[in-house]
Amino acid sequence: MRNFLLRLVINAVAIAITAEVLPGISVRDNGVSTLLLVAFLFGLANAILKPVLTVLTCPFIILSLGLFLLVINGAMLLITDELSGGRFEVDGWGTAILGGIIMGLIGMVLEGVLGVKEDKHKDRDGENHRPFVIQG
Repeated sequence: MRNFLLRLVINAVAIAITAEVLPGISVRDNGVSTLLLVAFLFGLANAILKPVLTVLTCPFIILSLGLFLLVINGAMLLITDELSGGRFEVDGWGTAILGGIIMGLIGMVLEGVLGVKEDKHKDRDGENHRPFVIQG
């Protein structure tokens, strides 16, 4: 739950900074509740739609050596624009792709500073349960 809330705040800060830096992206009132709602919608789109799009466009991702992932990140911003009901505006594909790059960089820096780590081998008690590996 802690990681979820931290990621929500990180996404909200990244959206706010990106909207300030990039003229084609705007948040309607820059209020905390609006930013958190847009960040939640962005996280929802990333959690549900991004894996599906990544699998469906796998040949393009391979052929472009991963650069097509930038287009998918831009699509997530455009989908968030549609879901937000006018609270979040993105002008077009170019702006969305550039905004995705900026948000990704800001998110990476904030996750490093705040120490948000994704360890899939920890249980609820925080104990590590890594799979057994034979080293030879």
